[in-house]
Formats: sequence, C-alpha cells, structure tokens
Amino acid sequence: MLKTVVHTATAPVGIDSKLNSGVVVSVRGSVVDIRFDLRLPPIYTVLNAGENDRIVIEVLSQLDAHHVRCIALTPTQGLARGMAVRDTGLPLQAPVGKGLLSRMFDVFGNPIDRKPAPDDVQWRTVHRTPPAMNHRSTRSEIFETGIKVIDVLVPLERGGKAGLFGGAGVGKTVLLTEMIHNMVGHQEGISIFCGIGERCREGAELYDEMNKAGVLDNMVMVFGQMNEPPGARFRVGHAALTMAEYFRDDEHRDVLLLIDNIYRFIQAGMEVSGLMGQMPSRLGYQPTISTELSALEERIANTNNGAITSIQAVYVPADDFTDPAAVHTFSHLSASIVLSRERASQGLYPSIDPLQSSSNLCTPSIVGERHYFLAQEIRRTLAQYEELKDIIAMLGLEQLSPEDRKIVGRARRLERFLTQPFFTTEQFTGIKGKLVSLNDALDGCEQILADQFKDYPESALYMIGTIEEAKISTKPQLPPLEPATTNDAS
Repeated sequence: MLKTVVHTATAPVGIDSKLNSGVVVSVRGSVVDIRFDLRLPPIYTVLNAGENDRIVIEVLSQLDAHHVRCIALTPTQGLARGMAVRDTGLPLQAPVGKGLLSRMFDVFGNPIDRKPAPDDVQWRTVHRTPPAMNHRSTRSEIFETGIKVIDVLVPLERGGKAGLFGGAGVGKTVLLTEMIHNMVGHQEGISIFCGIGERCREGAELYDEMNKAGVLDNMVMVFGQMNEPPGARFRVGHAALTMAEYFRDDEHRDVLLLIDNIYRFIQAGMEVSGLMGQMPSRLGYQPTISTELSALEERIANTNNGAITSIQAVYVPADDFTDPAAVHTFSHLSASIVLSRERASQGLYPSIDPLQSSSNLCTPSIVGERHYFLAQEIRRTLAQYEELKDIIAMLGLEQLSPEDRKIVGRARRLERFLTQPFFTTEQFTGIKGKLVSLNDALDGCEQILADQFKDYPESALYMIGTIEEAKISTKPQLPPLEPATTNDAS
C-alpha cells in the first residue's frame, strides 16, 4: 500500500531560490554542513540537492557567516562534498484544503495511496505558532464519544488531549477506529490520523479498515514510516497539525487528531539532537525535550472557531512512569485511558480499566453533580468487588455477607453494561454497533446501582446499548423454588 515516492519540493519556490545556492562541505549520516557565499538561509529553510531535487534538507543551525548545519529529511545516499545545493527560500510546507479528505500523505505532502496528487490544495508552513490566548475558548466542554465507559468514567475534553495506554491485542486500534467512526459519522467532524514511526504494514491495514468501515471520506492520514530518517519522523506531527488547523480555523469544524505514537516523536527528536552534537540530558534525552513537545502539544487547542481534540497513544519505557518522556507527556494530558489485558481476556470490550483510567474533567463543576457522584459510586463498587475477588476465589460467593453479595452483583452487572458493540467490528462479531448518549449511559448505571436489575441475568446486560434493551429482550429471573418435598414429588 505504501510505495516509495520521489520527495520533490511541490510547494511554490521562494523569491531568492534561483539566486542563492550553496555547496556541500561535509556529510555525516543525516547531518549535512553547507557553505553559502551569497546569503545564509534562515533557520528551518528547506534546501534541495541531488538529481530532481530528490534530497530534502532542513537548516537547523548557522555555524558562522557562511556555513549552516542541516538535518536531511530524506536518505542521503549519493550526497557528496562539492555537490550544489539549492535554497528554496521557504520552510517545510504541508498541503491544506478539502482535497486532502480520504487521502494518505507523507511528511512532504506527497500522496502514498497510489492515487494522483490532489489539485485543490494550498501550502502552509508546518512551523506555526499556537493560538493566541485571546483566541482560545476558556469554557471546558465534554467531548462525547458515544462509548459508555469513556463518557461516564473518563470524560474527554473538547479541545483537550487524552493518552491511550495499551499493549498489542487489547483493542487499541479498534477503539481508535470506533472513535473515528463516531466522530465522522455522527458528529460530522474531521478525523486526522498521524502515524509517527509507524510500520508500513500498520498503515496499509488501517487504510483498508477505514475504507471498509466507510469513514474514509472525512478522514486524512499522514504517515512517517519507521524506516525514514529521524528528521522526517520529527516533522510528521507538525505536518498533521497544520492540516488539522486548516479544518479548525478555515472550515470551522471540529477535528479529532489521533497520534500513534507520541513517544516516537520524542525519540526522533532525541536522534536529531544527538546527530546535531547537543549535550544529552538525563537518560540520554535531548535537553530541549520540554520545548519541542510543548511546541507541538500547545497547538492542539479549543478556539472560538472550532476544536482539535487529540487522542495519543503513549509508550512508557520499561513501565517507568518517572521516565522524562512519560513525565513531560503526562503534563499535557487531560485524561488517561488504560487498556487492560485481563479484561480483554474476559471478553469485556472495550477493555478499558475503569480503576486505572482517570480524567481531570470528572469534577462536579464540569460534568455536573449527578454525573460526578455516579462515577464515584461506580468506581467505589468496582473497587470493592476487586477486593472481594480473592475471598470469592478461596471460599466461594456463598461465604460472603448478604451486603457483599449485593456489591458483587452490582459490580458484575456494571462491568457487562459498560461493554458495547462497535460499528467497526460488525463484520467480525455479527452484532450491530451501538452509539449511546451520555444521558442514556448514566441512566443505565444509576438503575443498576439502585438494584433495579438484580433479578435480571448478567448476560442480559452484556454487549447492549441502552439499558432499555435489557428490559425488552429479557424477563427478570424468578426467585428459585424451595426444594420439593417427597409428597410434592409424588
């Protein structure tokens, strides 16, 4: 699916590009030193070299009056001392416009989906400043996903950033694709998927899945593959954000930006910093890690025109939450969604761990008192059930007190009610996908906590949408009959 393309400068050429040219002085991997005699190009200027301008280089440092140190955004095979370098006079640019929809691009704006380049696009620099404070919206709003467990226990912020923690096989991709489906199909928004350091196989599979799910028409995909130089992987997030800002500011539409994986952005910055000869800080990370991550994250914001809501997959190195990459990432997140392998093995999808996941928005002043106290009661019930699991495993459910048995019944019914069939898995499960509003989800949890479903079988609440479906499809179980006597049996 992802094919190799020639990375040409498709953007318009700057004024001084034909007049200003340089000569390669040295090449050390992706680091290139270039001499200019006429005019020294500014920082972040894109330079081209090689046949058909196939080698793209970005200026990162001015060494003296005639030399610049650059990082190559493409492989440097064939680049040698003495080769001519052309100054484009422009920074790295990304295409923006309605023609991007349903397409897949690389960091340079070249299509990688085997289709011709879109015509109706403009080009904008990827180095854009975050929205000014007076343009930001100060009102905290809930971003409804239509997924019960997220909307009730881990509410996301419109214009905020959420971290998604999950290993392989626990449903991370399915959860992301379902959010894309709900955003595009039911909220009439735009979804942009940014793959930083992605495997080409993952990109091809995601493209096919989105196409089959019918949500590709309002979606843009941008990929910086794992085999590309660190400079390209470091800039692909900026390119995706530039596209998202167009739909927010020009089209006035809400955008869902999915980033996989934000740790690989930090990792690419660490490689670039090392190549440029900067002194590393703690654990080998670049000394500018905070500035680089903030420059990216602060552009994801809620303005008066629209909002960019971001969900970012986060890798925690060696499960060490004190790692500088994790610490700096967490400082930008408003919600953390943790996927549990244990819940996935029990068939409880989405396999979100309600006790480890958290959200800064779950306060009475934002979500309301009813929502807040319901969420607290659900967590308390599930936590008590977690404590009782060891006793149940050793002694059995019958040895619990009547009150503890009620807690177990509520918790097990809550766990099953918080499962949900997805639209993107209909072809695999045969169960029609359900989109559940926040009020319906809260009503269902409230009735379960009030023991209104204690006489219903647990299976009646599994993989349904609203609580009304359990009432329609299943009758309450009658209390068990007393053991028959000898006379009755006769």
